[in-house]
Amino acid sequence: MFDLDLVQLSRIQFGMTAAYHFIFVPLTLGLSFLLGIMETVYVLTGKTIWRDMVKFWGLLFGINFAMGVATGITMEFQFGMNWSYYSHYVGDIFGTPLAIEGLMAFFLEATFVGLFFFGWDRLSKYGHLMVTWLVAIGSNLSAVWILIANGWMQNPVGAVFNFETSRMELTSFWDMVFNPVAQSKFVHTVSAGYVTGCIFVMAVSAYYLLRNREHAIARRSMLVASAFGLASALSVVVLGDESGYTANANQKMKLAVIEGMWETEKPPADLTLIAWPDEAARHNLYEIKIPYVLGLIATRSFTETVPGIKDLVEINKDRIREGMVAYEALQKIRSNPGDSGARSTFDATVGNLGYGLLLKRYTPNVIDATEAQIEQAAWDTVPAVAPLFWSFRLMVGLGFYFIAFFLVAFVLGCRRAYDRHRGFLVVALFSLPLPWIAAEVGWFVAEYGRQPWAIEGVLPTFLGVSNIPVSNVAFSLAGFLVLYSTLLVVDVFLLAKYIRLGPSGKGSPRQPGLHPHPAQ
Repeated sequence: MFDLDLVQLSRIQFGMTAAYHFIFVPLTLGLSFLLGIMETVYVLTGKTIWRDMVKFWGLLFGINFAMGVATGITMEFQFGMNWSYYSHYVGDIFGTPLAIEGLMAFFLEATFVGLFFFGWDRLSKYGHLMVTWLVAIGSNLSAVWILIANGWMQNPVGAVFNFETSRMELTSFWDMVFNPVAQSKFVHTVSAGYVTGCIFVMAVSAYYLLRNREHAIARRSMLVASAFGLASALSVVVLGDESGYTANANQKMKLAVIEGMWETEKPPADLTLIAWPDEAARHNLYEIKIPYVLGLIATRSFTETVPGIKDLVEINKDRIREGMVAYEALQKIRSNPGDSGARSTFDATVGNLGYGLLLKRYTPNVIDATEAQIEQAAWDTVPAVAPLFWSFRLMVGLGFYFIAFFLVAFVLGCRRAYDRHRGFLVVALFSLPLPWIAAEVGWFVAEYGRQPWAIEGVLPTFLGVSNIPVSNVAFSLAGFLVLYSTLLVVDVFLLAKYIRLGPSGKGSPRQPGLHPHPAQ
């Protein structure tokens, strides 16, 4: 029997380190593209103020990039430390995109980051511009391969279970690469990163305008960030629709839980705007719905059904029973590889072997599980409804806020009116933490919504942990918490220090040659 405390601590540790790391990733993605846009303007116009902008925002990018690297390296080691059976079971597949990310994307990005900082006086304008864009491309390539790996965890395509080795093996590299879940996650995630970078630039620039400093650079930075941010915010929301469609195709339970939809509705299903899920009674105490919208998002039709939680649990009971058959056939094959009948049975039921493994939580002998244990295992496929329900709505609400914010910012920028709207500048400044909240909540929805699976439908999370003492995980969790918190404090301190100094490095209320005139 597995140790719940070990599983929980291992999940908390990985979740904590991932959440800390994801503080730095979105800003790296967003700033890298903004740097490319700003330097392109510099090369096309020859105006040195744009070069000064690239150098200043590039300094902040470099600080954040270094912290992202420091927090990201340890995450991959956890697969060997705390999730050794996971690594054994799917390592041949999951390790492939991670290796490519390290060998290709990360080294490309890291190499050109050095050239970005030290190549201003050694490269031509066009050469340095190419370096800046390669930094941005490298950042996005890193995200591509990480999200391909994560997308496979959500939708394990291009792989089969080998009964001889008891491991998952890759059958099609390209199926994994072009996994529709990975594609939608990539464009959604990087767009969210662009929004984060743009909000960061808007907030810092608003700080300068409120302090009557750095007007020329602040106004130009806000105009670029508002235009790119508006396009990115629209992309996040539009691509969220694609995520809903792929979730209905591959993770129906996640979608039903996010919507708090306990019962299957007549198509097209209504979208639950607000509700109060009662998990004990397994229904919503009250709810406000928008007719037909969920059915159109999830199925893109008026006739297809979106199943509710209770019906999905009943379906999963049948899948668990079939998984029991697959597990029994597997035992027979292992004891007698020549048993053609067992092999035929296994081939027909192996797709639900993972569901049979859910019973390991309640009995070591899967084959003899009782109906009560099957019932428990089936309801284990339902993540906690309320946290996912409200987290998703917070994320979506912030997404629409960003669209409105950037639309107003873009209009004000086109009118050169930032200085005349102090209220907007205050809103911009206090909007600084919002994209990080949205990003972290989005990560929670994606990953917690997959539970109880480490690999959707293939490997239950509790079976993937290493067989190590709980004290080891607790000790390393405490160590990581202290280390990552220290790195976060250092990052915030350095960013705040150089923001206070400003592009000129003087940190004075007014800079020579820069006057708060609207026409500048």
